[in-house]
Amino acid sequence: MGKGPGLYPDIGKKARDLLYKDYQRDHKFSLTTYTANGVTITSSGAKKGELFLADVSTKLINKNITTDVKVDTNSKLLTTITIDEPAPGLKTIFSFVVPDQRSGKVELQYLHDYAGISTSIGLTTSPLVNFSGVAGNNTVALGTDVCFDTATGNFTKYNAALSFSTSDLIASLILNDKTDTLTASYYHTVSPLTNTAVGAELSHGFSSNENSLTIGTQHSLDPLTTVKARVNNAGIASALLQHEWRPKCTFTISGEVDTRAIEKSAKVGLALALKP
Repeated sequence: MGKGPGLYPDIGKKARDLLYKDYQRDHKFSLTTYTANGVTITSSGAKKGELFLADVSTKLINKNITTDVKVDTNSKLLTTITIDEPAPGLKTIFSFVVPDQRSGKVELQYLHDYAGISTSIGLTTSPLVNFSGVAGNNTVALGTDVCFDTATGNFTKYNAALSFSTSDLIASLILNDKTDTLTASYYHTVSPLTNTAVGAELSHGFSSNENSLTIGTQHSLDPLTTVKARVNNAGIASALLQHEWRPKCTFTISGEVDTRAIEKSAKVGLALALKP
């Protein structure tokens, strides 16, 4: 795949990962093992209140074809087949869920030095057709994301985004919810040596006339330990500590507290990922 502006979901991703990735209020566990014939098996579980959810997924890579099969506690079988670069810059993805007969979908992704295009169509008689495209380069990118329902003849989604990037700063402006929500995000690398960065996200809803603001930061205490913190305009403060005690094996503990109701108990989440 080439460089360039990337795909539409990449716009604002650095800021979203800084502010939201790995924060949780549940207990999660995952174990990854590898078979002699190259199959990767991952078992994971999550406890959400009194509910326990689990799934088992397998991944097989054969040359440029990757097959992922995932089974969850609801007896749903998700299969994804990815063909990487059947032609330069092109990726083909075929996915479906059993027993959902309307879940089949084919997606094509194309990356160029000055463009990134993704289009998908459902494998039904009246499918949803989704198109997203980004034009620009490594500095400035302009994109759009639309979805058309052939059954009703209506657009179910139309969004737009603008991104500006330098070596240490990424700023983006995104129109979501059929242009009803405007989100501005900012990511700045303070120190590459310690993985120190700051970020912010400001959203405004035009119909509700409501604003939301989240700011956060991250810092690596050492090459294996990272701390993150964030706070939003509702007074919800969160922090996490993630430690990699051996390659690809991580332990994450995160907490959340309402600073406007400090008498309430803090919410704590734990995550353990093991990859022998």
